[in-house]
Amino acid sequence: MDSETNKKQKELDSRYLRMAIIWSENSYCIRRKVGALIVKDKMIISDGYNGTPSGFENICEDQNNKTKPYVLHAEANAITKIARSNNSSNGATLYVTAAPCIECAKLIIQSGIKRIVYSESYRLDDGIELLDRAGIEVVFLDHEQY
Repeated sequence: MDSETNKKQKELDSRYLRMAIIWSENSYCIRRKVGALIVKDKMIISDGYNGTPSGFENICEDQNNKTKPYVLHAEANAITKIARSNNSSNGATLYVTAAPCIECAKLIIQSGIKRIVYSESYRLDDGIELLDRAGIEVVFLDHEQY
């Protein structure tokens, strides 16, 4: 990419990432709110945030402030939403506020998403390593910079 194209892509990435941050505010989780957007051909085709499955109470943590085991990650919510629609995530970009875990990385690979842009590191980097191994472009944009 030339420098002008690169600059425009970074501006788009920052914009969509800010939107994912705003979308994360929909989460009922107390410990950490995560938002995700799936974008294809400059259109948002899906969105998600971390939370409990449909029909469950909107309480993510137990009495010891531990995340309940059935809470879905933002990426998983966005990808499963695609499965219920007429859209395809093949070749899309996923914007997510936190680095994907290994379980979400597996879903990302299988969904055909080809690019990830995230803004916060996760305590483990095995998800990022798996995405790299699968040949998926991974971009880190520090949310403090915008």
